[in-house]
Amino acid sequence: MSDELRQLVDELGQRAHDARAGRRRRPDGFDSTLWRHLEDTGLSRLTSAEDAGPADAAIVLDGLARHAAAVPVAETDLLAAWLAAEAGVPVPPTGPMTVALADVRVAGGRITGVARDVPWADDAAIILAGRTEDAVYVTRLQDPSVTSGQNLAGEPRCAVAVDVAVDDCRRLPPGIGEQLMRRGAWARCVQIIGTLDAAAALTVEHTRGRVQFGRPLSAFQAVQHALAGMSGEIERARATVALAVAAAQERGFDDAATEYAVAVTKVAVGRAVGPVTTAAHQLHGAIGVTIEHPLWSVTMRARSWADEFGDTASYARRLGRAALAGDPWDLVVGP
Repeated sequence: MSDELRQLVDELGQRAHDARAGRRRRPDGFDSTLWRHLEDTGLSRLTSAEDAGPADAAIVLDGLARHAAAVPVAETDLLAAWLAAEAGVPVPPTGPMTVALADVRVAGGRITGVARDVPWADDAAIILAGRTEDAVYVTRLQDPSVTSGQNLAGEPRCAVAVDVAVDDCRRLPPGIGEQLMRRGAWARCVQIIGTLDAAAALTVEHTRGRVQFGRPLSAFQAVQHALAGMSGEIERARATVALAVAAAQERGFDDAATEYAVAVTKVAVGRAVGPVTTAAHQLHGAIGVTIEHPLWSVTMRARSWADEFGDTASYARRLGRAALAGDPWDLVVGP
């Protein structure tokens, strides 16, 4: 099943990548054709509607990220559909969705605030996750005020104004907000590994084909060292992603072991992004920084995603506090 799923995702991603070749732009536009294919194959809501687990979701996210797919699968399946189901909020049976996560104010029967950097808000149904100190308020936003924006890769990241009646929302405990952040961080780490693999593959291909002084670049010792360094960073990060995927698959996203695994993964993956993307661009030279080149699409996604749902430093501090709170050895080898 895993091999078949991986092959299907790769075929859909490659087809979408080839169709967009030479037409990349900023901001990046929603790929409605790819989304239709994902819906037809049941991949757009794999865990929320097809009863699959996080391991299968990871295959989809990783594969689509390798091809810089312009579709909000993580936002639709792992975040919005899950959150709406937890709250009992009805959602459209098809089409993309996203979550507007905001710290909100509750007064006079209204919930107000602004959700920043909401992915794909111009193209998707928006589920509000309005956080206060003691609750998370959930509803589907109807005709919201959206201010368009984009991240480094040109993916839509919008500001969404929140002004809804308290009575129109479902009130959930604050732990739901924490799990939502954990799910988002988990998904971004899986996606980043996909982009780093793509960056490494592009770099190997380029250095083998590019000839300098009568030899391919890959024959030079300095280039070999740089490629080996990239591979080492990626494999170290991949090991932690495997830990996080296994924890989510076996214990769920609400378990303490998954919380720890996601924190470790966020740190390891975040620290790998800089060295890997820098080396990839250095070895490509000037062509790698142009929007037309596929390298730019994956490296800028990796750099943008590394800071979403909590940055590397915040998770490193979280791990530090956990170590100081008890026996560090128990933290590392505990269940």
